[in-house]
Amino acid sequence: MCGITGFINADGGSADRAILERMNRAITHRGPDEDGFYVNENAAMAMRRLSIIDLASGKQPIFNADRTKAIVFNGEIYNYQQLRADLEQRGHTFYTRSDTEAIIHLYDEHGVDCVQHLRGMFAIAIWDEREKTLFLARDRVGKKPLLYSHRPDGSLVFGSEFLAMLEHPAVSREVDHAALDAYMSFLCVPAPMTAFKEIRKLEPGHWLLWKDGKITMQRYWLPDFSKKIKISEAEAIEETTRLLRESTKLRMISEVPLGAFLSGGVDSSTVVALMAELSDRPVKTFSIGFEEQDFSELKYAKRVAEHVGAEYNEFIVRPNALEILPTLVEHYGEPYADSSAIPTYYVSKETRQHVTVALNGDGGDESFAGYERYMAMELAELYHRIPRPLRKYLIELPINSLPSSELKKTRIRDVQRFLISANEPVVERYFRWMSTFKPAVKPDLYTMEFAASVANSRSVDVLGKWFYEANGLGILDSTLLTDQMTYLPNDLLVKVDIASMACSLEARSPFLDHNVIEFAASLPENIKMNMMRPKYLLKKVAARLVPREVIYRRKMGFGVPVGRWLRGEMSGFLRDVLLSDKSLNRGIIRPEAMRRYVDEHIEGKFDHSFQVWTLLMMELWFQRFIDQK
Repeated sequence: MCGITGFINADGGSADRAILERMNRAITHRGPDEDGFYVNENAAMAMRRLSIIDLASGKQPIFNADRTKAIVFNGEIYNYQQLRADLEQRGHTFYTRSDTEAIIHLYDEHGVDCVQHLRGMFAIAIWDEREKTLFLARDRVGKKPLLYSHRPDGSLVFGSEFLAMLEHPAVSREVDHAALDAYMSFLCVPAPMTAFKEIRKLEPGHWLLWKDGKITMQRYWLPDFSKKIKISEAEAIEETTRLLRESTKLRMISEVPLGAFLSGGVDSSTVVALMAELSDRPVKTFSIGFEEQDFSELKYAKRVAEHVGAEYNEFIVRPNALEILPTLVEHYGEPYADSSAIPTYYVSKETRQHVTVALNGDGGDESFAGYERYMAMELAELYHRIPRPLRKYLIELPINSLPSSELKKTRIRDVQRFLISANEPVVERYFRWMSTFKPAVKPDLYTMEFAASVANSRSVDVLGKWFYEANGLGILDSTLLTDQMTYLPNDLLVKVDIASMACSLEARSPFLDHNVIEFAASLPENIKMNMMRPKYLLKKVAARLVPREVIYRRKMGFGVPVGRWLRGEMSGFLRDVLLSDKSLNRGIIRPEAMRRYVDEHIEGKFDHSFQVWTLLMMELWFQRFIDQK
């Protein structure tokens, strides 16, 4: 596990090692154990290493047999021992025991198709000195980040984080307005965009090949929901358990201390239970709670740990948002407003005091239908079958006449909002549910100049592309595919990678094994979610491993009381940042709209928690990355 960075000169000029060293130093937190450099007249590559496997001889860069190719690599390849054995039978000779060396020999053997053989999380850079090509590749689901900038002169800069990319003097900080418009919808900037015009994200499941100043990109993986298997519920439970057990076992390979995040939810509880089965010693688990939480899942986490015989470590913290925000803004490198990054950072920081690797339950919801919004999508399809006059007069008018609060989340408010969206087409409906600033409010939110600059950008297309790609699939599978291609890699995996690596902690996710994802995609919809019961199959699996009271309860988020903070101890800070002259004159948000959102939230007239947090994180990003060059 590490961070990687580098650049390729198209004009044949010699690579500047001093620039490379600055870029690499910017991501020391991703690999505090050692660094490594490869520099010649065309190519410059570097890495920072967090030693996990082959501690003695895994130093990068690593070369192929005739030293014509060099690799720097971020991630873990869980099937590398099998790959190595196969390659040795083909005559390849190895000089380390690392997973990295297996990749470069695979590239010798299969070229760009080497990624098809890899099982794990990865961001890869391979320089071929003989062919003068650079190969970049990112894992199937997007666990590991990989940014690049293809320069007008044909040169290319790449890196694991914005902090590294922006150390290269040729990379501009010009802001991408279309990316900011998308951010205002999704809390994050969806790939391949970034907040910087000249920096792009290599999308998950893609490789990129640079040669003679030109780049070629190709998608090499996409889960196939169309090929359904015939399987009984009992068989599906057995096969899901088998695949998850195997996936978990592979992710327990480590030469350094290893543990697991344990939230008390279905996914992390399942992973911990499987780890306990596979381990000959108590599994170290780490759970975090907050003094201000109205309801804590810690009692469920503790119950799971006791049931499976795991070592339970619980941390109760009082988050200091003012103290942690500069750290989060610095590491995310572009506007990012998912406030659950705060507890993710805290649990990573505490966990790193005890272990170097932690398994988690990420990805279970997106493969096994864990969110309530999947149920809502199916309900909306059923609702559409009711004749429009009946919907309007017998359902919508009576329910909309009921009193509801804009400050307190209630079932009445939820139903009222559901009815508004349920009458819209599928894509627009899901976009409304997934967006922070709804399309209807943006005309009054943006300045005329900013609105004109994003007139041709359609954030809804980020989701629409995948719903259309899913043509012919059921509504559940269409939504799962869309989330796997958007919400999962753009929001959740970015959150965990950046928060954990900021603490030099490696996070591993058994649910994100592509074999698990592909099997879940092949299952009939009614096995994954049965009779409007989300995560129906996975709960059946989990109930065999942990107590039923942990499994059969309402899903809770992993969050912090941002709305209360912004109305309380952070209100002064919020006004100072968002209502400053600099903020109001950015030319993006209308000053009167900014004041209205801030005032209405602080005064308790409306709950604008997500909206105000989104505006705050964008302004803090401007201050750090645009104002401070």
